[in-house]
Amino acid sequence: MRPLVVVLALAAAVTAGDVRAQRGTFRASIDLVTLSVTVTGPNGRYISDLQAGDFTVLEDGRKQDISIFERARSPLAVSLLIDSSGSMVRQLPLAQRAASEFVARLRPGDVAEIVDFDRSVQVLQPFTSDRAALERAIDKVVARGSTSMFNAIYIALREHSTLARPAGDDIRRDVIVVLSDGNDTSSLVTHDHLLDGAKRSQSVIYAIGLGLADPRTMRRGSTPPEYALRSLAHETGGRLFLPKTADALSGIYREIADELASQYVLGYVSNNASARPGWRTLSARVGRPELHARSRPGYYATAPRQSLTPPP
Repeated sequence: MRPLVVVLALAAAVTAGDVRAQRGTFRASIDLVTLSVTVTGPNGRYISDLQAGDFTVLEDGRKQDISIFERARSPLAVSLLIDSSGSMVRQLPLAQRAASEFVARLRPGDVAEIVDFDRSVQVLQPFTSDRAALERAIDKVVARGSTSMFNAIYIALREHSTLARPAGDDIRRDVIVVLSDGNDTSSLVTHDHLLDGAKRSQSVIYAIGLGLADPRTMRRGSTPPEYALRSLAHETGGRLFLPKTADALSGIYREIADELASQYVLGYVSNNASARPGWRTLSARVGRPELHARSRPGYYATAPRQSLTPPP
């Protein structure tokens, strides 16, 4: 029943234009703003031995006081989204093996879910730390039907927004890894709607576009898959991979796992005097010119909370 319930819930949410689930992630001037930062050297090697003083965070150009600094210790919540459309028949065994290898590298405090998508979206395994259950779900993926990638990512964002926070003071890193080999042909969610929801979330999206078609061959008015995946990755601080064949998938999933194991988590309470709601630009920088820092380029701040005075 779970796949049916998820699809029905999606249809209702899209009809209502509901992206409120993602809008409460940050609250200006009150709540902690956190961002995952990846730092690489000139040769693309991950740099994982920096200190808090090596970083500068700017919000709307204003320097922020970093109050939380962690090196890849924060637990992960990962949504693995696997394209199960008919065109994936030949590539699917290699995709399943790569996803299973990724699951095997999760740490004891991490959780993951398995989602497949063709013309519909199925959560084959809800969030769990049970590696065997995750691998069994990956093995259940069968290629058939068309592609509803936007629906799948939208559902993953909602799944993350309702997932219980970790116990204690841990800050969870929400990650979506989506693999698709073609143009979205079945989604109710539009690319613009999905991108807005992704920007309002804390999820970082890693997108894998396997052998994507030349956009010149697509039907007029549709969103080119490379553009869609690139924009989702960029606006959330993730990455886009464009392998030509499925043989590269194991290496790509390993690269994503290596990046997650090398990240920093920075947190601050905004000192932005304007305290205005809406989009705020973010920039994480490292004080060494040979290093490059990558993170999400901004966040949506809501209006500050107001304390209510009881009537006399």
